[in-house]
Amino acid sequence: MARGYLALVLHAHLPFIRHPEYESFLEETWLFEAITDTYVPLLRVFEKLVADGVPFRVTISISPPLIAMLRDSFLQERYLKHLGKMEALADKEILRTQGNPAILQVARMYRGLLYETREYYEDECGRDLIGAFRRLQDKGVLEIVTAGATHGFLPILKTQPSAVRAQLQVAGDVYRQTFGRQVPGFWLPECGYYPGVEELVAETGGRFFFVDTHAVMNAETKPRYGYLAPLGCGDGTAAFGRDPATSRLVWSADEGYPGDPWYRDFYRDIGFDLDFEYIRPYILDGQTRVFTGFKYHRITGHTDDKAFYEPSRAGAQADAHAQDFLNRQVQMVERCAPHMDRPPIITALYDAELFGHWWFEGPQWLNYLIRKLVCDQKTVELITPGQYLARHGTPQQTRPSAASWGEKGYSSFWLNPGNDWIYRHLHDAAGRMQDLARMHVEASRRSPVELALAQAGRSLLLAQASDWPFIMKTGSSVEYAQGRVRDHLARFHTLADAIEGGTVDERQLAALEAMDNIFPDLDFRV
Repeated sequence: MARGYLALVLHAHLPFIRHPEYESFLEETWLFEAITDTYVPLLRVFEKLVADGVPFRVTISISPPLIAMLRDSFLQERYLKHLGKMEALADKEILRTQGNPAILQVARMYRGLLYETREYYEDECGRDLIGAFRRLQDKGVLEIVTAGATHGFLPILKTQPSAVRAQLQVAGDVYRQTFGRQVPGFWLPECGYYPGVEELVAETGGRFFFVDTHAVMNAETKPRYGYLAPLGCGDGTAAFGRDPATSRLVWSADEGYPGDPWYRDFYRDIGFDLDFEYIRPYILDGQTRVFTGFKYHRITGHTDDKAFYEPSRAGAQADAHAQDFLNRQVQMVERCAPHMDRPPIITALYDAELFGHWWFEGPQWLNYLIRKLVCDQKTVELITPGQYLARHGTPQQTRPSAASWGEKGYSSFWLNPGNDWIYRHLHDAAGRMQDLARMHVEASRRSPVELALAQAGRSLLLAQASDWPFIMKTGSSVEYAQGRVRDHLARFHTLADAIEGGTVDERQLAALEAMDNIFPDLDFRV
C-alpha cells in the first residue's frame, strides 16, 4: 500500500447561458471555448490513459447547468457553427502566416486541434460529452460529483433554508438521472460552507464535500491531522480540505507553473492584434473584439515584447513541471506519514477550465503527472474521496468553520457593495416560492398551475446562481449579469402573480419554458 494519497479534483462549471431569442449571443462562446479548450482535451487525455492501460482515479465535479448545456441540441448546433467559423479562420491563418515559419507551425497546430476536436465531438462521442464522462465513471477511472443546482452560493442563501435544500436536492436529482447512480459527494459552490449544510448534503445522499483550507484548520475541534485527513461531520458526511501548496503550484500565475515563460500567453490573441475587418467574419456578434483562441506568443516576461510560442518546448516544460509536482507530493507524504495513524491525503482542488483554456498546457501536464504517479513510484497513490473513506474513514468528528474560497476566504467575493443589492430580492423570492409550493402541494399533475410553479422554480434557481455576483465583482460583463438576475426575478414574480391570481397564461408559460429549459423534470415541491 502507498504511504499517502493524492486526490485530484476538477470542478467543471459554467453559468446556464442559452438565448434562442437571438440569432447569436456573445456570452454563449464561454461554453464553446470550454468545449474546445478544456472538456474535449480532458476527455481525450482520460480515454488515452484507459487505452494505454494506466490505472488512474480522478474526481471531477460537473455542475447541473453544464450538464444541461452540453446535452442541449440547440447549443450543440450552435457550437458546431462556432467550430466551423474557427476552422475557417484556421485555414485562413495558414495562408496568412506562410512567410513566417515560427508562426506557421503554431497555426498548423491550431488547425489540427480544431479538426481533431470536430472528429471527436461529432464522430467519436456523437456530440454527447456527458455520455463520454459517464462511460469513464462506469469504467472506474473517474468519480463524478455534483454541485448546487445552479451553483447558488449557499452561505448567503441560508437565510431561506428551503433555498439551500432545493439547490442540493435538484442537483442530486439531476445527477441520478444523468449518471444512473446515487450522488457520491458535492463540490459546494465556491467551496461555500456554513455549519449545518452538511445535514442537507446527507439528506440528498452525499457522503462528502470539499471546503477550503481554513474551514478545516478553524474547525470546532482542532483537527488532529490538519487538512491531510477528512473531518467527519457527525451525520455520515466528511469534509475534505483543500491543500494550499498544490493550489499555489497550479493556480498562481506568479508562484505556479502557468506563469512559466515558455508557456502560451493567454492574453496575446489575434482578436486584438490583427485588423478588425480580417477577424470580423469569425466573431459571433461581428462587432466586439474578443479572444479567438489563436495565440502565437509565449508568456516570455512581464512586458509587451513577447517571443513566439514553441509547442515542443512548452510540452517539455509541462513534463518537467509534472515531475516537480510529483516530487513535492512524495516529499510531503514522506514527511507527514510517520506522524499519522492512516495515510495522509493531499486534496488538490482546481477549476477544470484552468486546464486547456487558461493554461493551454494544462491537459498535457495532467497526462504526464498521472502517468508518472501511476508508473514511476509507489509512495503516492491517486485516489478519490469515496475510495479514501471506504478504506480509512475519518479520524475525528467535528465540523469545519464557515468559509469560502476566493478573496479573503469568507464570502466577500459574493457579498460586497457591488452586488449586495441582489440578496434581499433573492430571499424574498425564495420565501414566496416556499409559500406557493405549500399552498399548491396538491396541484394536479401537468396542470397549468403545476407547470407554472415548476417554471417559477427554474427562474428562481437561475437567479440564485453565484456566477452573477461573481461577475459583478470582477467587473466584466456586469450589465449582462445584472440583467440576468433582474430578468429571472421578473419571470418568477410574473408567474407567481399569475398563480396567485388564477390567471396562468399557457402561451406565455410555454414561451418561458422554451427559453429557460433547464431541469425539465423539476418538481416544484422540492
